[in-house]
Amino acid sequence: MTVQGWFLLTLAVMITLVVSGSVVGAELLARTSRVSDQLTDHIQPARLEALRLQNALLNQETGARGYVIGADRRFLAPYTEGRRAERDSAARLRELVGDRTVLRDDLDAIERAAADWRRRYADPLIAGVTPGAPRPAGQTTTEGGKAAFDHIRALFGTQDRHLAEAREHSRNELSHIRTVRNWVLGGMVAAFLLTAVILAVLVHTLVARPLGRLRTASRRVAQGEFQHRLPAEGPADIRAVSDDVEAMRRRLVAELDASRVQHEHLTRQAADLDAQAVELRRSNAELEQFAYVASHDLQEPLRKVASFCQLLEKRYGDKLDERGTQYIAFAVDGAKRMQILINDLLTFSRVGRVNDAHVPVALDKTLDKAVANLAAAAEESGAVIERPDALPGVTGDPTLLVMLWQNLIGNAIKFRHPDRAPRIRVTCAPDPEAGGNGGSVLLSVADNGIGIPEEFAEKVFVIFQRLHGRDAYSGTGIGLAVCKKIVEFHGGRIWIDTAHTGGTRFCLTLPTAPDGEPASSGATAPARTTPEGQPA
Repeated sequence: MTVQGWFLLTLAVMITLVVSGSVVGAELLARTSRVSDQLTDHIQPARLEALRLQNALLNQETGARGYVIGADRRFLAPYTEGRRAERDSAARLRELVGDRTVLRDDLDAIERAAADWRRRYADPLIAGVTPGAPRPAGQTTTEGGKAAFDHIRALFGTQDRHLAEAREHSRNELSHIRTVRNWVLGGMVAAFLLTAVILAVLVHTLVARPLGRLRTASRRVAQGEFQHRLPAEGPADIRAVSDDVEAMRRRLVAELDASRVQHEHLTRQAADLDAQAVELRRSNAELEQFAYVASHDLQEPLRKVASFCQLLEKRYGDKLDERGTQYIAFAVDGAKRMQILINDLLTFSRVGRVNDAHVPVALDKTLDKAVANLAAAAEESGAVIERPDALPGVTGDPTLLVMLWQNLIGNAIKFRHPDRAPRIRVTCAPDPEAGGNGGSVLLSVADNGIGIPEEFAEKVFVIFQRLHGRDAYSGTGIGLAVCKKIVEFHGGRIWIDTAHTGGTRFCLTLPTAPDGEPASSGATAPARTTPEGQPA
């Protein structure tokens, strides 16, 4: 049998014990509850109610005798109240004794004797009394009436004795049930302890010893004795584990031989990668040289073309027809746009390469500079810029961050809605994807402009991608590509909130500086409104 089989067998025995003990315990508890309820809810209240019944009958006898002696209606009150109390106590007592035949018979006998005493003695005496004419004490009753009530008293004693016997019987039964319950619980505990001992012995014999030998052999292999074979002993599943580990040892030996060959191959690949790295550095140097050439040598011919075209138009403009003038204008415009494209391309390539500064930067100051740079455009368009009272600090390049704010806010001003003035809102909050540890901040720039369709949410971040013609909006389509490169250079990400309506909302994340202050209370700070685009 396997170790799992022994465990399942032991578990089955324990489950059987638990189920059996639970059934027996539940039955004993139910019996205990029934007997205890019977004792507290029926026997004890029945004794009390029997005492009330006896007091009610005694009050009837006392009231009848007092009325006969005093011939005063007030003395008849105990008799009347006693009869009412007798009926109530008898009904309550009958409900409490239930189907107990002896106690019910005692109650029936007392009620019959009381009714017979009233019918034969008490009621005739009361009917024969003349109010205001009391009788002598010796003439208030007869020997027959006294004997009848003494019979009732004897029935009281019988009832009390039977109630005491019922109480004692219930107490004895309750004590017996508790004793049996304690024995059952003790037996269950002993069975559990015995099962635990047997399980411990099985674990030691079937699992611990074979696993100990297997662990010793595995350590020898781990220490370098790869040719040492692992023993296969113990139950079937332990032997299966040993066989699997032995197969793994043989596989490791084979893989070790193969790894030596692979190591030699990787060494050759590393040498190739080093050569490629050298080539990559050379290529980067050539690209930097190309950027220099593009910024100086390539723009010089363009400037010359534009200048001479303008000179041609100035000197020979009166000799050219309308088509010739148009051609010169096309050439000048093409040269100027080529210069703008080269400058934008250089700007894009320089992000994170020329000024690789990583210093503590206050986002408030960079936003102030960007708003100041855009003050003229904002005033002309009547833009309103809302911004938080405080922004956290980050580690990065202040020039690039000013460029980031300027591109985002400038786009919001440029692509404004023709029917309303631009309204730009800058917000700041902790990055929810950073786990709330304050290591990253979520910034957003929202406007009420013409918006960007959802299908172009990714395309706008590609260099030189435009959604409108040059005759509608100026620019080369590089601004958002520069923003994306700046954000990614600082370790964040940027995207368009497609759920935002009534304009465009750009969201971006930036890691905060280790010693920087986070945004107030971890939520969007209260906004300061700057009318007509003036910096706050």
